[in-house]
Amino acid sequence: MAYYYKTVLDTFWSEHIWLPPNTTWKDIDPDVESNIRHADHRHLFYPLPMSVLMLLLRYLLEKYWFAPVGVSLGIKNSKPKKAPDNLILENAFTLSKKWKHKQIQGLAKQLDMSERQVERWLRLRKGQNKPSTLIKFCENAWRCIYYIFSFTYGLTILWDKPWLWDINECWTDFPHQNVTSDVWWYYMISMTFYWSLSISQFFDVKRKDFWQMFIHHIATIVLMCLSWIVNVFRVGTLVLLVHDCADIFLEAAKMAKYSGYQKICDAIFALFTVLWIVTRLGIYPFWIIRNTSIEAPKMVPMFPAYYIFNGLLILLLVLHSIWTYLILKIVHNSLNAGQMEGDIRSSTEDYSENSKSD
Repeated sequence: MAYYYKTVLDTFWSEHIWLPPNTTWKDIDPDVESNIRHADHRHLFYPLPMSVLMLLLRYLLEKYWFAPVGVSLGIKNSKPKKAPDNLILENAFTLSKKWKHKQIQGLAKQLDMSERQVERWLRLRKGQNKPSTLIKFCENAWRCIYYIFSFTYGLTILWDKPWLWDINECWTDFPHQNVTSDVWWYYMISMTFYWSLSISQFFDVKRKDFWQMFIHHIATIVLMCLSWIVNVFRVGTLVLLVHDCADIFLEAAKMAKYSGYQKICDAIFALFTVLWIVTRLGIYPFWIIRNTSIEAPKMVPMFPAYYIFNGLLILLLVLHSIWTYLILKIVHNSLNAGQMEGDIRSSTEDYSENSKSD
């Protein structure tokens, strides 16, 4: 069994797949050269326990900082009214959250209730697990604070890095590139955050794009891990920087909406929309993906893993395109309504129906 396991690993991590021609794993070993600190694949395990600590930090901040601030802004932590206990209706609700008219009629007759009473019970049952506005505010506050920190830290450490100003420097001396301490922390903290999101997503407010976000988190983690292993971390830092920028304003717009500052929400959301399009559909494809697809093959010999990296980058672009459509749809609806009435990662399946009550 151990032999087959080793064979599978050796085949998967074949140097012919993951490394440029005439390069071996020993060549990029962290300790092979004294003047170059290669990325150490063993460090990829650090973000796992670090994500637990980050979740603990988030809990403390939400409880002792974000929640009190939200309450001071007038956000209520009221829980939705609970539906009356009814075993038959509860069993029917467990089987299907959406009832057809014939099913409502049948349940009404069976329970000697009016159709209106059954429909009201269904509405209450759907809404009783809906998180309070304060909980949603705290979640957005946590992400907003993280994105501010991540973008500021990333821009600060990359300011004196040559590849920020000349993206072709991402391939200079590749794969023998030195990992500085600041870049190491930038990668580790970013992976920690995405691991924590992948975990907390199953406990946070359920959103319409749950699976798109889950795919996004996993694709980001895989891309960061692989880029770290084969020393393509310079491109990785640029991808992180471009992604964090607009998200600050998305979370801030949600916070303003939940706080009741609709005009501020509209202004921030407008700024977010512009930044999103500029960074996700402008800078990202025409600066980063263009370089990895057109310029990189001219500077470094191609190898199979290159196509894996580029494929994951393009997958993220596809997700960006989907979200851009949703953003523009919200902008269109907001212009017709006179205010922003939702967000691209709406809170529940019924959010669009109840957004005015938030």
